Formats: sequence, C-alpha cells, structure tokens
Amino acid sequence: MHSDRLAADVPAKMPQADKAHGFMMSRTYSSPGNFDCSIGRPMRLAEIFVAAEHALKKTISNPDLQKILSSVENFEQKYMELTKGAADNYHHSWWKRYGVVLDGEIAAVCFKRGNFDLAAKSYEKVCALYAGEGWEDLLAEVLPNLAECQKSLNDEAGYLSSCVRLLSLDKGLFSSKERQAFQSEVVSLAHNEMTHHVPLDVSSLITFSGNPGPPMALCDGDTGTLSVTVWSGFPDDITLDSLSLTLMATYNADEGGKLRNSNAIVLKPGRNTITFPLPPQKPGSYVLGVLTGHIGQLTFRSHSFSKGGPADTDDFMSYEKPTRPILKVFKPRPLADLSASISSALLINETQWIGIIAQPINYSLKGAVLHIDTGPGLMIEESHSIEMESYKKAGQGSVGTENSGEATKDSSAAAKDCSPATDKHFEQLRLVSSKIEFPDWASDVSSILWIPIRAIDDKLARGSSSGAPEKQSIVDRMRTIALKLEFGISRNQIYDTTIALHFSDPFHVSTRVANQSNDSTLLLQVVTLHSQLNATLSVYDAWLDLHNGFTHAGQGNGRPISAFFPLVISPTSRAGLLFCLCLEKRTAEDENKVPPENILNIRYEIAGDRTIGAHPPATMKSNENDEDANKNLVFRSTLVLQQPVLSPCLAVGFLPLPSNSIRVGQLVTMKWRVERLKDIEEKRVPQNNDKMLYEINANSDKWMIAGRKRGHVSLDMKQGSRIVISILCMPLVAGYIHPPHLGLPGIDEVSISCSPAGCHLVCVLPPAPSSSFCVPA
Repeated sequence: MHSDRLAADVPAKMPQADKAHGFMMSRTYSSPGNFDCSIGRPMRLAEIFVAAEHALKKTISNPDLQKILSSVENFEQKYMELTKGAADNYHHSWWKRYGVVLDGEIAAVCFKRGNFDLAAKSYEKVCALYAGEGWEDLLAEVLPNLAECQKSLNDEAGYLSSCVRLLSLDKGLFSSKERQAFQSEVVSLAHNEMTHHVPLDVSSLITFSGNPGPPMALCDGDTGTLSVTVWSGFPDDITLDSLSLTLMATYNADEGGKLRNSNAIVLKPGRNTITFPLPPQKPGSYVLGVLTGHIGQLTFRSHSFSKGGPADTDDFMSYEKPTRPILKVFKPRPLADLSASISSALLINETQWIGIIAQPINYSLKGAVLHIDTGPGLMIEESHSIEMESYKKAGQGSVGTENSGEATKDSSAAAKDCSPATDKHFEQLRLVSSKIEFPDWASDVSSILWIPIRAIDDKLARGSSSGAPEKQSIVDRMRTIALKLEFGISRNQIYDTTIALHFSDPFHVSTRVANQSNDSTLLLQVVTLHSQLNATLSVYDAWLDLHNGFTHAGQGNGRPISAFFPLVISPTSRAGLLFCLCLEKRTAEDENKVPPENILNIRYEIAGDRTIGAHPPATMKSNENDEDANKNLVFRSTLVLQQPVLSPCLAVGFLPLPSNSIRVGQLVTMKWRVERLKDIEEKRVPQNNDKMLYEINANSDKWMIAGRKRGHVSLDMKQGSRIVISILCMPLVAGYIHPPHLGLPGIDEVSISCSPAGCHLVCVLPPAPSSSFCVPA
C-alpha cells in the first residue's frame, strides 16, 4: 500500500519535460495502432526505489520522519509506537473493539520479530474478542499464531488450551489432517512431555447428558449403575485413563457423590455411552454436575451439558444447565419384613417347624440371603431340610403387599391365613454356614420358610397343689431367634429383627384330695391335666412314681383304669385322672432325709398343624412307624401330693368389731388373734425361729390402711401361746364388703385353722349427714 502511494507521487515531482514525455507515453499507449519507437525503455525496480527515495528526501522536510523511513526496523518501531498509542486511546474510550484490532497488528509485528511473550498477550486479547463475538473465521486465522507463541514459550497449559479451542472450531475451517495434528499434539504432550499435572477445561470439546427417559430411581442405601451419554468433538478416537462425574442435589447446594470409572475408556467421535458405578446416595433428586478425567498427566474438566436429543443425533453443543433430574433417591422406608407365622406355643424338647414369613414391600429380594442365629436353649436341626413355599394371606389381592404376622382369633382363621398360595412354589433348601439363599421365584412374592428347630429345657415340669393351674412365667419358656436379611443389588440393604418364640409343655398338672378314709390313710387324688398347646392331645397311658410317704393302694401299679384310654384333650381344655393312694409310715430317720419327688408319667400323642401351632415332631424320614413313634411321646412332671392335716399348728381368729356401727370415713381397729395349738420340739426349730411373718391384704378401692401392712411378730413355741395383731383402717365405700385379711406367708395354709373358715362380710354405713346442709322446716 505504501509503495503504491509512493509510486503515484513520483510523476508529480519530475521536470516539465519529463511530464510532457509521460503524457505523450500515455497518449501513445492509448493508440496501440500508432507505436512510436522513439520512447525510452521502462525503468527497473531498483531504479524506481532510488527515484522514490530521492523524491521522498526532497518532499519530506522533517528529519525524524526521514530517519524513520530510512530503514525497515525504524519504520516498524515507529509503526509499533503509533499503533500502541492508538490502541491505548481506544481502550480508554468506548471503542474497545478497535483497540483489540490494533492489538492484533501489534501481535503480528511481535510475532514476526520473535517477541513471543508480547505477541501471546496481544493475541489472547484478540482471540477473546473474536471468540466472544462468534467470529470463528477470524479466530481460525489468529489462534494458530497464539498456539505457536505458547509452544515457543513452553506454556503447556496455554498451548493445550489453544489446541482444544482449535479442535472446537467449526470442522470446515481446518482440514482433517490439521485437526488430527491438533489432537496428536494434545495426546503427545499429555503422555510424554508434561512435567506437572495441568488442569484443562474441555467444556467446548466434550459434553455430556443423561439418557432420555425417567430418572433412575433408587431406595435409600441402594447401589446401582448410572449410564451417561458423552459427546466427543475429537476427530479421532481418544483414550481416557479415568473418568469421574459429580452429582448435584436439586434442592440444596450440597454436592452429591462423585462417580468414578477407573477403567480405560475409549471415546469415539460423536456419541458415547459411559456407565458409572453408583454408590449409595443421600435421599433427594440429583442432576449432573461436572465431568472430569485424566489423559496421562493431563487433568481435564467439562461442565457443558448436552441437549440430550434423540438417539440418532450427534449434536453435542449446549450450555444449558439440565433441570431434569437424572437420579432420585427415596427416603428410608421399610423394604422387607420378617415375622413369625404363628404366635401360639410350640412343643418344648421336640423338633418343631417354625414359620418365618418373608415379605418384600415393593422391592425385589432377588439374591437375598437370610442369616439365622439361634439364642440360648434353641438349636436348628440341620439334619432336616428347610422348606420354602410361596405364601398368600386370605383376602390378599396381590402377593407381597400386606403386612404379615397378625394374630388370629381362632385356629380355623389361623390355618386359613397361613395356608400357602394356590399357585404355590415349593423348594427345599439347605442351611450353609447359618445362612439361606433365597431362590429367584421368591424375589417379588411373599414366602414362608419352615425351619426345624428344637428348644431344650432340662428342667422337669412342676405341678401345683391347687385346683387351678399356677400362672406360669412366659419368659421361662421363651426363646429368641435373630434374623438378618441381606438383599438389594449388592446386598447392601439389611433388615435385622429378633423373633420371640413361645414353647411350652403339653400339660400343666395340678392335684387335689378328692376324698379320704376316716383314719386319713386312704386317699383319692385327682390329677388335673390342663392343655397348654393349640393342638389335640391324646393320652394313652399314665402312671405315678411315688415317694415322700405315699404308696399305691392295694395291688395297683399306679395306673388308672385302662378302659379310660385313649383320653382325648382338646386345645386349651382340661381332663382329670383319679389315683388311689395310701399313706406310708415313716420312721424318724426318714423324716431327716430329703425324700425324692413324686413323678407323673404320661404317654401321649399330639395332633396339630404347623400353620396353627404345636404339631407332631418333625422326623428324619417319612415311614410307617411315624404314627407309632408319635404315640410314644412321654411327658414327666413332679407332683405336689397333699397329705391330710389332722391337727393344725396355728389358729387365727377374726375378733368382733366394736358394737357401734362402722361408717365410711371413720377409723376402725381390725384385730386378729393368733394361737399356737401344739408344741414344737426345740431340736427341730432353728434359733430365733419364734419370729412370725404377717401380711395384711385389703382391697385398696374399699379400704385405706393406716399402719404397717407387713411385719414380724414374736410367738412362743409352746402350746397355747397367743398374740393379737391389730391395725387401723378406714372404709371408703358403704355396703357389705370383705374386711382386710390377715395372712401368714411363712406357714403352709393347711397348718392354719381360720375362724371364720371362709370369706365373710362386714356392714359399712354411709357417712353421717352434715348439719351444715340441713334446711330448717
């Protein structure tokens, strides 16, 4: 441009002859048909330069400008000063774009001179402007120069960033070979030449999104595999050493878990599907966060989210943050339930089937493992197979959606509820290392496990001496079994529970004296059998092993009449056996010995269903002798046989009340007289044994006791010794009510003669009317 301008000025400064000559040349050339051979030869280029320089020296009078134009270096230096000044002025005004354009001119000169540091700084400003305005054609001309400057300056991070930006430009701006060369530079530098880990933002080159469709749904504590679509803008395949993805919660600023795929991943140009192992996440909704990875020593990062368009598209550029969740983790809820199929008592010391109902609650139990740990006094019969079958409650529309383990009101309802499903599955399982693996068919249906167990109790059952059975402690025959169910994709879901199992003897035995002879040597003892199980019991034989001063009457062998057998006892009912006994004379030596206990032996059979309660013991194999073996069940219990009391030791009498009437709210003194009826030998009485424990029992709703309800009193061992026990009390209600009762806990009731003999009543009048409420007539 400058040379053209200089050439145009040359004819204006020439002499007039020359000007005429030039004019004539123009006219001659205008008529190609009339060529004048007198015209001189054309000037050479060197001659033109000399003429131009001569003309400039005569035209330009400013010596500084002449010095600037004297050499290329001076001219470039002045050009740089003027351009930089103009650029600074533009930057300080509102015309910053023009300033950036002039920065590009400065960068070109610096790049030509080899001043790569200044050139890179200016090119960065120009590239930022072109990229921000979307002028990719202009950016494609400048960006390679910036990359060359950064490479010469050994700026690894800047050079890699420029290579990525070059790859991110439109594919038509560079040839395929040029784009492949850019990728080779990135890979080569990442694997061979980098001295430090360099972070690189590849958001313009690698984008990602979740797969179309509803978000992945997991329960709390679940693991899984998350599939993500990744678009690659590289021209060729590129191998990633690792790839990580963060999840962001939608309702708070907390960052979710970081998913990592440590395997080498090959990204092909365009669309790729990558899977990440998903560890347990907190409940909530999650969207994709940031994609990071490694190529050699290069750490890259992408936060650009793809459109997630149709599967047949390769479009990958989108800077919109996704609002559709990719993952939903539900709050903790029950996923499974384990419960006992029955709550009634099972037969102790015999092998019984217990039913454990396994119920999925809208969750798959595929691959589940059940760990079984029995408590003390309970063992699993490993010689038997564990049976598993599908289970469906009566009136249940779909299997595995209702809670199980509800108590039934009667045996028929219980049998109906615990019956297996119509289209049932059945399978025999083995217990291996105290655990059971569920079959595949039990993954989404309720099932029941029948486990053969045996509760062990070496203690002999003890009978009672009253007509009604004593209240037994449930805890004594209670056993526990701990269950742990592991299920889920990687068995990370755990359900722990402890189930209490109730075991019992088939009978509870109580005795009483039905009749006796005049001399009280012949007794009729009634033994009452109270059924303890929800099953039918058939008694085939019973006999007594007598000690402690009793013997069988006549030639009897201690058995009732055989015609009474079999004696069938329905569930929770009772039956009686009658034995005829005689008293046996005992010597003084026998009195000092501790006699053995009397034992009742009963051979019986049990008929029941394991879906209801107690049932026949489980056997090793089914054979013809099972029924006979069932009849050979033997129950043994100690008996408390009562001897007739010919003369009681103590007499307790209720002394008459005051003559005036007893009224509500008035204190009254209750008195009892205790008298010893016979002497007690000193050698048989321990020292300080004259202390006697007493206890006052009264209905708290009807009486208020003002004094000690329990204490000790002294009563001499001699016959005729007396003592009076008195206590203040106040009646709370009017009418005929039972008075307080004096009890002697340390003395057997058969050794006490009471007067009155039974319960009696006293009359309590209402309180006297108050005069303050009387109205005069």
